[in-house]
Amino acid sequence: MSEHAFQLMILINVLGVLGIVVWHLQGRSRPTQRLVAQIIFFIAMTISLIFANVMPFRFDAPHLEGSAALVVTAKILWWTHLSWATIGFVRIYIVLDGRPRQARLIQDLLVAVVYLGVVLSVMAFVFGVPIGTLLATSGIFAIILGLALQNTLGDLFSGIALTLGRPYTIGDWILLSDATEGRVIASNWRSTYLLTGAHNLVVLPNSVLAKQSITNVSKPDENHQIMLGVRVVPTRGPKFILNVMLDALNSCNGIVHDPAPSVSLVNIDAAAIDMELYFRVTSPAERSLARNEVIDLVYRHCLANGLVLAKPPGSQTTLQETSTPMPLPSVEALLETIPMFSELTAEERSRLAASATTHRLAAGEKILDEGEVSSRLLIISVGIILLHKNDEDVARLAPGDYLGEKGLFAGTPEIYEATTLTPAKLYELNKEAFEQLVAERPTLADDLVASLSNRGTQQESGAPPTIASGGSGIHLIQAIRSRFGARHI
Repeated sequence: MSEHAFQLMILINVLGVLGIVVWHLQGRSRPTQRLVAQIIFFIAMTISLIFANVMPFRFDAPHLEGSAALVVTAKILWWTHLSWATIGFVRIYIVLDGRPRQARLIQDLLVAVVYLGVVLSVMAFVFGVPIGTLLATSGIFAIILGLALQNTLGDLFSGIALTLGRPYTIGDWILLSDATEGRVIASNWRSTYLLTGAHNLVVLPNSVLAKQSITNVSKPDENHQIMLGVRVVPTRGPKFILNVMLDALNSCNGIVHDPAPSVSLVNIDAAAIDMELYFRVTSPAERSLARNEVIDLVYRHCLANGLVLAKPPGSQTTLQETSTPMPLPSVEALLETIPMFSELTAEERSRLAASATTHRLAAGEKILDEGEVSSRLLIISVGIILLHKNDEDVARLAPGDYLGEKGLFAGTPEIYEATTLTPAKLYELNKEAFEQLVAERPTLADDLVASLSNRGTQQESGAPPTIASGGSGIHLIQAIRSRFGARHI
């Protein structure tokens, strides 16, 4: 070997070792910089090999001593840097493609293929090992190993197929044909991990997962449709009943209103009208809360409109049950359902009910202005009331809900504007109706404060944001007693 070639071999080995040091110092957190440095070292080594007239993909009988050993180490370092540069390109592509986690299996497979190819190339072009014979001999061993690892290989290739097909990504909520459902939180060579709604971790082998039909609830978005079956006794016409069900859905705060919920009439006979209510929620995790609210509102709207829920199919029904509508709820019946008046006696509720006045409003009529100090309590008997602020819808009130309590009891202004979304019937209780009750029973102020505070902090699904105390309980008690002419504590 000439002195010039010898110097080039030393340079190549120095570049190879220096490239390895730089590669490790940059770390995994800087893949782009690592790839750029790797390419620079690889190009410099390639140019040096060309000038030294050494072809790394051509076999020359090696000598592992003296200056010839430098050629062997130079070729090995060149193939090593080639593999790292190729792997760097693969990882950069995956990052730029936006799939760093989802394509982990493909990335690992490509890395393994690159390393295997480099090892075989070094054996063939550096040490002259007959690769064809080696592969033929290892085929028998591969068959034995494949039979022993049949299940593991099934999971492996199923994982590759799922990754290539991309039926889901990390973070998606999926539903399987065996009714298993949950959010995908991790995936590896062998298994996929689901976190269920019950907060349990389900580990599914990829081969089992690949054999099932998969419904991706998160695509195109997580809006999830729910169907609820309802049976109503046909004491009124189907169109009237359908409109009542639509009102129940439209008064729900826990569902999506764009697209609008819908009702489908399925069947009718002498005993019942069968319907299916369709509505959407923003996430599968919201299904139970939304279903609970819809069921509650269906009951309240049926009660407000004199409708009766039908018995299950096959139950015996009388002619009177299918032909006589339920009486509409009175103001006294509504007072019994309101927690604020739970501490009142039946006689006190009757006195309040007797002083109530009835209002019938068309859709779109304003009830309360934002900033208004109300002097009346309005209880919804029929219809939907919309609360909005700065032209944005905040909440919807249904039969059995009430509004105006902030101004009536505490003298504080309303924070929302209230208008009717549908034709409505309201019962009004004014300040004079409560003055005598508070005067006769001063402790009623304490009960009102407790009810107002609970109503203000209630955060359950569908609970409209109404009153915020704005002060301590003792200040509320003083405000209520002052407003109703009672002494301060």
